Amino acid sequence: MASFTRRIEDFVCQQCGRAVSGDGYTNHCPACLWSQHVDVAPGDRAAGCGGMMQPVEVESRSRGYRILHRCVVCGAEKWNQTAPGDDFEHLLAAMRASANRKLGL
Repeated sequence: MASFTRRIEDFVCQQCGRAVSGDGYTNHCPACLWSQHVDVAPGDRAAGCGGMMQPVEVESRSRGYRILHRCVVCGAEKWNQTAPGDDFEHLLAAMRASANRKLGL
């Protein structure tokens, strides 16, 4: 498995337009929780896809929450840890949507 490469990069969210200040661990927008498919291994910027990654599931873990992102272009899925500044209402909405899908609603 490839190692983590820390990159401190700011970006503008392609989903909601928010300007995001990166800290080297930032991989999704804290406002809408969407990400972009740019990495094969964290921080390597080796993914050629570049598609937007939708938050499709949120799990509660012993160290907080994690988000499952699914690329809307190629279907790749990756789990990512939430960050303290993530919008909790969007986390709850993603949890509800995930539960509804699992229940077939």
